[in-house]
Amino acid sequence: MTVVTDTSTDGHRVPPEPDLTEQEIVARAARIAATLVDRQQETEQRGYYGLDTHKELLAGGFYRILVPRRYGGYEFGIDTHMRVVSALARGCPSTAWMYTFGASHAHLAASLFGEEAQNELFAAGDFICPGVIAPAGLAEQAEGGWLVDGVFRYSSGSPYATHFIGQTFLAGAEGEPPTQMMFVVPRDQWRRLDDWGAQLGLKGSGSHSIKIEKAYIPDHYALVGTHMGLTSVTNGTPGLALHGNRLYGGSVLAVLNFQVGALAVGMATGALDAYSELMRERMTTYPPIVARAENPDYQLYYGEADGRIAAARAAMSDVLRQWGETAENGSITRDVELRMSLISREVVRLCWSAVSDILFPTAGSSAVRAGERLERIWRDMSTLHTHAGVSIYLSTVATRELANLLFDVHADPGPVD
Repeated sequence: MTVVTDTSTDGHRVPPEPDLTEQEIVARAARIAATLVDRQQETEQRGYYGLDTHKELLAGGFYRILVPRRYGGYEFGIDTHMRVVSALARGCPSTAWMYTFGASHAHLAASLFGEEAQNELFAAGDFICPGVIAPAGLAEQAEGGWLVDGVFRYSSGSPYATHFIGQTFLAGAEGEPPTQMMFVVPRDQWRRLDDWGAQLGLKGSGSHSIKIEKAYIPDHYALVGTHMGLTSVTNGTPGLALHGNRLYGGSVLAVLNFQVGALAVGMATGALDAYSELMRERMTTYPPIVARAENPDYQLYYGEADGRIAAARAAMSDVLRQWGETAENGSITRDVELRMSLISREVVRLCWSAVSDILFPTAGSSAVRAGERLERIWRDMSTLHTHAGVSIYLSTVATRELANLLFDVHADPGPVD
């Protein structure tokens, strides 16, 4: 990992490409994505994207998009990160999944941790930190910190990670409800388990388990009583005070959930690309025998799918605008961030319906054989639906909590998985 040493007049580090723009990094993502389409099989077999792809992302500044400027990051917007995710997912869903769930937690760390922790966490500039919201393991108090022990499953982004961020329980008195703690730990204090690749889809997403064995977590790396999905930012955040940028004062919960929407848009767009090729290359089965692109039925299939994906993309674009607006004016109440999160869920549903209801069943059996692009995207999107954030939190817990808030029903929203 390259450490940035140049500093500006204010003493802050200068990123490798000081003039890099948000438009250029999105364009870079699209160019990289085009090279990933034909490499999806090898990525699945390996279980994560290749070292050459990692080096390209590293050199291109992708692991610095959400890192604060003072540490040599680019401090670009949440919208830019999500556009990069969609662009990469269009070429290889596994690569995009692994990338975003490693790189995006720079925003979480820069928002919620204090200056002492951030000075150390972002010391190298590049930040790759898988995060798991489901609590696991146990933390025992030690002098000046904690000893954490546990196995944390589905740590997407772990193969090239620099850190890990997760939730654990504190050892407490018997019979008392457990207290949760959010913590971050450097790469040299955990090991990646070889347990990824047997799933239906997203086989190359690097979502391995990691094992932490009595790792020492100093107090400034631990936030006792904090849950990354339940933390309120209404009264400000340490990151907002430190960086003076509303990027680090907006909803943390919504950003965590935006990723599945951005991934779904990219995956569905890739499916539409594959279907477009079939439209041009394949003929109809029954008379009149013409190219599918000339057949009214296939025109209808394509147009309907394209419309749903376009609607999803528009919803994603607008919810990112909403996030920026609410961050800027400080109007981030719990119902606002829940509603933004649920918009991301609807984006997933629209994209999935386009693929599963239209493109996949009308493509023809030869186009959905094992290894075909459309078949792989269908598997990947199917697996996206098993992600706890989609299948449990957004589909039930968040929906109920929003209604409880709106109708002033003081009910426990239930556990967050």
